[in-house]
Amino acid sequence: MNEFFKKISAILMAFVVLFTTMSFSFSEHYCGDHLVDFAMFSKAESCGMAMESAPANSDCNTFIKDCCSDIIKQVKGQDELSVVYTNLNLEQQVFLASFTYTYLNLFEGFDTKINTFKDYSPPLADRDLNVLYGVFRI
Repeated sequence: MNEFFKKISAILMAFVVLFTTMSFSFSEHYCGDHLVDFAMFSKAESCGMAMESAPANSDCNTFIKDCCSDIIKQVKGQDELSVVYTNLNLEQQVFLASFTYTYLNLFEGFDTKINTFKDYSPPLADRDLNVLYGVFRI
């Protein structure tokens, strides 16, 4: 039971670290005072009521205010989880170097083409094994 709680707490702590370091972006599209669309990680779609302003080459100087507005909210995650190893004393550096060296040398590769039976021939069959065991193909 104790192992189960350790595994659950480890998974929960991993999710806490994951969600505190993630950044989110919310986009909202309002038409007047009404929320039309809400999107996470992308831009919210327009309601199609965006007003077009007068072209620059026209002689009309009227400016029509757009009733729609887009609001983008960003929630930034924390960036303070980087561990700095520049202030290790000499004993810690020696331990880290020796541990890394011995750990990497534990996993030496083996030759996969080892043939232990190359000097031995297979035994000769002195009896017919199919007849002896009564095994026949039909």
